[in-house]
Amino acid sequence: MSCAGKKSIKPGEFIEAKVSLALGNDITAPFAIEEFKRAGFNWVFDRNKIALVPDHFTPAKDLKSANQAKILQVFASEQKIKNYFEVGCMGIEHALLPEKGLVSPGDLVIGADSHTCTYGALGSYAMGVGSTDLARAFIDGKCWIKVPASIRFIYKGKPKKWVCGKDIILYTIGNIGVDGALYKVMEFSGPAIDNLDMDGRFSMCNMAIEAGAATGIIAVDKITLDYVRRVQKAKNKTGKHRLKNLDLKSDAGACYDKIYEWDISRLEPVVACPHLPSNIQPAGKLKGVKLDQVVIGSCTNGRLSDLRIAAQILKGRLVKKGLRLIVIPATQKIYLEAIKEGLARVFIKAGGVFSTPTCGPCLGGHMGILAQGERCLATTNRNFVGRMGSPQSEVYLAGPAVAAASAITGRITHPQEVA
Repeated sequence: MSCAGKKSIKPGEFIEAKVSLALGNDITAPFAIEEFKRAGFNWVFDRNKIALVPDHFTPAKDLKSANQAKILQVFASEQKIKNYFEVGCMGIEHALLPEKGLVSPGDLVIGADSHTCTYGALGSYAMGVGSTDLARAFIDGKCWIKVPASIRFIYKGKPKKWVCGKDIILYTIGNIGVDGALYKVMEFSGPAIDNLDMDGRFSMCNMAIEAGAATGIIAVDKITLDYVRRVQKAKNKTGKHRLKNLDLKSDAGACYDKIYEWDISRLEPVVACPHLPSNIQPAGKLKGVKLDQVVIGSCTNGRLSDLRIAAQILKGRLVKKGLRLIVIPATQKIYLEAIKEGLARVFIKAGGVFSTPTCGPCLGGHMGILAQGERCLATTNRNFVGRMGSPQSEVYLAGPAVAAASAITGRITHPQEVA
C-alpha cells in the first residue's frame, strides 16, 4: 500500500497514510477549519489536495447556513485552495469530485462526510472521517487508519429492466442488515458488476456505509478506465501517468471474512421501507402505500442516467394531483445536460420542480422538508426516523424508475405498471 509506505498491510493493523485528497462540506469543514487554526497552523499541507464543497444547505437557506458557507469561502481564499466550489459551479460533492477528475484509481480519499465511500467505484480507498481527522489532514496530509477486513459480494445474472445499482445495493443491505459489514470493506464483484455502468457502481459504493462498512470498492476495469480517461480529457489532461499498468484488484489468494454470492437475474425493483435501509420489499408489493412527495436526486441517484430513466417514464404524463415531485440534478454539468436533452422540460411539464444542485431534502435541510404525517419516496440513501423532517414522517428509498412511476400514480408503483 503505497500511501502507507509499506509493501503489505493486514486487517487490524494501524497505519499512518498519506492522503490523496481531503474533502469537507459546509456542515463538517467549519469544525475542521476551527481546529486547524486552534492548533496554530497557518498554511495547509497542499492547497491542491483539499476540496471544499458547500452543498448541504446551499444555496443558503438561512443565516446560520450562510455563515457556515462563508467560513469555507474565507478559508479557501486565505489558503488559495484550488478546489473550492462556490454556488454556480458546485454540485453534490460525491458526484462533483469524480466528474471533475479529482479522484483516480489507487487514491486514498478521506472526507468529513459518511458517503465519501462513493469513490470506491473508481478503485480508490475512500472513507468518511470526523472533522478533527480532516483538520489533521489539513495540517500534514496524513491520517490514521485501522485496516479493515473485507467481505466479498459476487453478483451473477443479468438484471431485469428497471433494476439498477440502487436496487442491487438495497437488496444486499436487506440481506445482511445495517450492521452486516460493520467496519469492513464491501468488495462488489461478479458478472453483473462487470456489466454495470459507472453510475450504477457509484450508487452501490455510496450506500456501503448503510451496511456499516468502512467503504465499498470495485476492481478497476475497462469501464473504470474509460470513465477516468473521459473526465481527464475534459480537463485537458491525458492522465497516462496515472493509468499505466494499473492492476487494482484483489490478489488471487485474498482472505475474506465472508463471501456472499447471489444470482440477481430474478431481482425486481425494491423499496426500503421505514425506518431502515435494510427493511426492503419488492416495489410491486407496496402499491397500497400512498405518497405526499417524491424526490429524485442526491449523491446516490442524481446523475444524468438517473434523470434519463425518470424522464423516460414521466414523458407525456402528469404528476398525481396533490403530490410534490422534486428533481435535483447532482451537479451543474448534469443540470445543463438535462436542459439540453429536454429532461428538465419533461419534469416541469409533468408538474414537478427542477432544482439547482443541493443535498437539501436528503438530510432534512431544505427544498423538501416533510411535515408531520407526510410520506416521501426518495432516491436518497437514508430513511431513519426524522431524516427528512418531522419524526412523525416516513421515508421510503428506491431507484429513479420506481420514483418516477410512483410520482405518476401517487403511490409506490412498479415501473412496469406505467411504462
